[in-house]
Amino acid sequence: QVQLQESGPGLVKPSQTLSLTCTVSGGSITTLYYHWNWIRRPPGKGLEWMGVISYSGNTYYNLSLRSRISISRDTSKNQFTLQLTSVTPEDTAVYYCARSPRFVNTARENEYDYWGQGSQVTVTS
Repeated sequence: QVQLQESGPGLVKPSQTLSLTCTVSGGSITTLYYHWNWIRRPPGKGLEWMGVISYSGNTYYNLSLRSRISISRDTSKNQFTLQLTSVTPEDTAVYYCARSPRFVNTARENEYDYWGQGSQVTVTS
């Protein structure tokens, strides 16, 4: 059974960098052909796909976030990490990590087979 768990600060100040880590158990992040995604849901809004890192380490980002987002991985710890720079209150959301069996750049829930529980991040001074 694959499990994903987000971790990171729940409060971030405006202009700072948001950093979240997803720890994966029950499966390797290098297993062909899985992709490891970050998705968020702002309050009162729908899911937004943010970006992905593939089994081989390739990354792809939502164009709307491309100047601020970075996803990396630590294969020795079976973790992947989201960094979002220059945050504003509009980045307040529940952040999820999720696995997809193939590359997707959509937030359609049926494209993902495993999700983390979600991590609330609030951007406030």
